[in-house]
Amino acid sequence: MICTSFGNIDFQPLMSKLSACEMAEIRLDLMKLSDNEVAEIFRSHPNLIATCRPQAMGSDEQKRLLQMAIKNGAAFVDLEVESPISLKIEMMGLACQHGCRVIISYHNYECTPSTNELHAIINLIIKEGADIVKIATTVQNKADAARILSLYEHYQSLVALGMGDEGKITRIASPLLGAPFTFAAPNTSKTAPGQMTDVEMSTIYKIIEGDA
Repeated sequence: MICTSFGNIDFQPLMSKLSACEMAEIRLDLMKLSDNEVAEIFRSHPNLIATCRPQAMGSDEQKRLLQMAIKNGAAFVDLEVESPISLKIEMMGLACQHGCRVIISYHNYECTPSTNELHAIINLIIKEGADIVKIATTVQNKADAARILSLYEHYQSLVALGMGDEGKITRIASPLLGAPFTFAAPNTSKTAPGQMTDVEMSTIYKIIEGDA
């Protein structure tokens, strides 16, 4: 499944694009939305990820926006592995009450750690109670990409992908190896290095499946 990741887009254009998406990530930290708009977005679609990184707004506003998304029907909420334990416990409890699944994510914008380090990170996230583990690292060469893809041999409910041009193969291969979804960009803008558009990825999958 392709999850289209939206950021830096206004409310009305976003709403017009969501209807064509099987799944989408809403980067609340990259949008300027009113409370009513946040509520309407998450009520409008049954398969949305609520993501809100705290760097741009602070932890209190992050928590408020994520709470609003969960209460209005978010299918998933994404929490950083570095988030305070108190925030994770509170968000996971609220998510459970509203039938929302929890993604705990690890991002490394400098490199791809060793296999042992990646296993340790994933095992920690599983221990914390995540429904889905997300690993996103900067891939600089084919060996980094292979290390990311090798994780699927050991784990389920995992989305592991590489950022950057060398990581594009991981974005394509992930669902073929067991990931529940992979991330793509709309035609407007990318939310991570190396993202391809959802149209590009859909075309690739059609070729793989023999439908093109």
